[in-house]
Amino acid sequence: MSLEEKEINFEQALARLEEVVKELEDGRLPLEKSLELFEEGIRLTRICEGRLAAAEQRITILTVDEKGGIIQKQLDSLPSPGGARND
Repeated sequence: MSLEEKEINFEQALARLEEVVKELEDGRLPLEKSLELFEEGIRLTRICEGRLAAAEQRITILTVDEKGGIIQKQLDSLPSPGGARND
């Protein structure tokens, strides 16, 4: 992740991504500029996905135990899809 990617937050990345999409949808850009914007859009998408993944790990989920009681588990303490724990 570049220094720029570390400094941009989710809201900034999403706002810029929306601008990029609007510019691309306009259809008036030369091919080279369109490709540059597309690449920027991909980078911004990855930033947003990374920020969302980090937020998901911090969310507490509620589950019901076998007695019907509610227990809390941190997402980062649950096994990952591959079976390994995210400790």
